[in-house]
Amino acid sequence: MMFVEETIEKYEKYLNPSVARLFRFMGLASVEAKAEGWIITDSDGREFIDCLGGYGMFCLGHRHPKVVEAVKGALDTIPMCGEILFNRPMADLAERLAEITPGNLQYSFFVNSGTEAVEGALKIARLATGRKKYIAAQNAFHGKTYGSLTATGRDLFRKPFEPLLQNFTHVEFGNIASLEVAMDTDTAAVILEPIQGEGGIIVPTDGYLTAVRALCDKYGVLLIADEVQTGIGRTGKWFGVDHEGVTPDIMALAKALGGGIMPIGSFTATPEVWAGLIESPFLHTSTFGGNQMACVAGLATLKVIEEEDLLNRGAVSGAYLKKGLEEIQKDYPLVIKEVRGRGMMIGIELTKEGAGGMLMSLMIDSNILIAYTLNNPKVIRMEPSLIMPIEVIDQVLEAFRKAIQQTNAVIEEL
Repeated sequence: MMFVEETIEKYEKYLNPSVARLFRFMGLASVEAKAEGWIITDSDGREFIDCLGGYGMFCLGHRHPKVVEAVKGALDTIPMCGEILFNRPMADLAERLAEITPGNLQYSFFVNSGTEAVEGALKIARLATGRKKYIAAQNAFHGKTYGSLTATGRDLFRKPFEPLLQNFTHVEFGNIASLEVAMDTDTAAVILEPIQGEGGIIVPTDGYLTAVRALCDKYGVLLIADEVQTGIGRTGKWFGVDHEGVTPDIMALAKALGGGIMPIGSFTATPEVWAGLIESPFLHTSTFGGNQMACVAGLATLKVIEEEDLLNRGAVSGAYLKKGLEEIQKDYPLVIKEVRGRGMMIGIELTKEGAGGMLMSLMIDSNILIAYTLNNPKVIRMEPSLIMPIEVIDQVLEAFRKAIQQTNAVIEEL
């Protein structure tokens, strides 16, 4: 117990006291000690089923042995780039991404996070087109560094840092007419998430992404797919755009690409878009981006997904989880407004914002970790690993039903 209290005190003194208070309030006065598969164990030996999945990072679960083995191999040979000689793992990973990404996406640049991937995508769009304007979606989330924050569509995160970058317009997600109105001859790119993650797991209507692609082609505008959360199998396919067979001009990746072992992101584009970086390759650089440990983690991750048939397993398990949640929603409409998502990326929209905190606390009491989305506190997210067995999903559903039942009783008394 002393270890836990010391850790919390250090959070309060050296990190952020507000974060410490929030964790305490949610019943999270616990220090994570180890993790494996879908289980996180705290310093007291208490085991939690991880249904948050690192906000989409742990597609393979925690510490997948094949990814760990690959990273250990790099650690024993050359873990970080010397920067001058050729880097074989980076070359191999770039080749593999060219193979699995749609259409003629070919060239990749490796970074360390999702927001860096988005920054690079925005830069290369301007370089390729010479145009100054961007269109993003209301309620979007693309990161919190200046460029990606400008594209992010929630004022709560934007207002304290204004003025941000110029020439960004936000339109309603899913509304193709409003998108066309916003386009003109100086629009460089449209940036969209195939499914809005932090916005509340918002799945667009079928055909929307196809219509966006056609509109971009009509006006000579580049399409940037922000697949930071939806990519690498999260939705039951390699990428969110694959559900409509849409090919973007630029794709941003991160989160699951490192297999939950190493931080790595990338932006990948067509040869036409990449031409400016070929002409001037040092316009965009990264000291740590593309290091050997991260790249071998990425290669191992993609290999595991194929060998263990995780795209199909994630699609099947996700459909099973979603159906179970929908059955709970039918029984408790006073608490749950809607269940939506694809694969292992599911959002449960509650009828009342305050219910989210109570629901999280009850689930934590049942040793299950969930959270709400950043842009919409009414939406509880579940993003379990693609490897989670059906019997564990049944445990989650049983605990969630009990938590909803208790929440429903409180709401009925109000």
